[in-house]
Amino acid sequence: MSDTMICRVFMLLAASLLLQGCVESRPTMLGAPVSGINHTSAAINHFSVNGGGGPNLGPYGGGPGSQMCCAMLPVQWREGLTVVVEWEKDPNVGASVNWPKPRYSEGWFTAAKEHQSKYTRHRAVVEVAPYKELGVVDVHFLPCDQVVVSAVAQLPGMPGYPYNFPRRMEVPSTCPTP
Repeated sequence: MSDTMICRVFMLLAASLLLQGCVESRPTMLGAPVSGINHTSAAINHFSVNGGGGPNLGPYGGGPGSQMCCAMLPVQWREGLTVVVEWEKDPNVGASVNWPKPRYSEGWFTAAKEHQSKYTRHRAVVEVAPYKELGVVDVHFLPCDQVVVSAVAQLPGMPGYPYNFPRRMEVPSTCPTP
């Protein structure tokens, strides 16, 4: 290889390295644990945040001890950051008490199938509360099929946590329209 050819290759390499500094960098993403807090009398059979699964939550249940993995979020919060929350809700949790006996009989399975047909499925695009340090992704399930999401590195109830809803919330007489 001639000296001019080597010089040209070197110049092309140097130019490409310099141009890489001009390319907009993407935010660094991390997988954060997913937790849910149910403030309603319904059961949340399952939910997800950006496709990352969350645990099932009984009425008024959940919290820091109920985590699953993971939802991908940027390390640095940015204005307009949203996630997609999807969930399935059982509005009549205690119905199985009145199902036919014995358990797992034909009548019991028929009642279970009818009960499951009343489950509702929901999807919401939700803004994530601002955070300085990425922590656990907490999804708060509120009355009227509303959800809010936090990803701060604080536990609910601690200073700096953005939402402090009562654990038990009643459904208002009128729900807001989406």
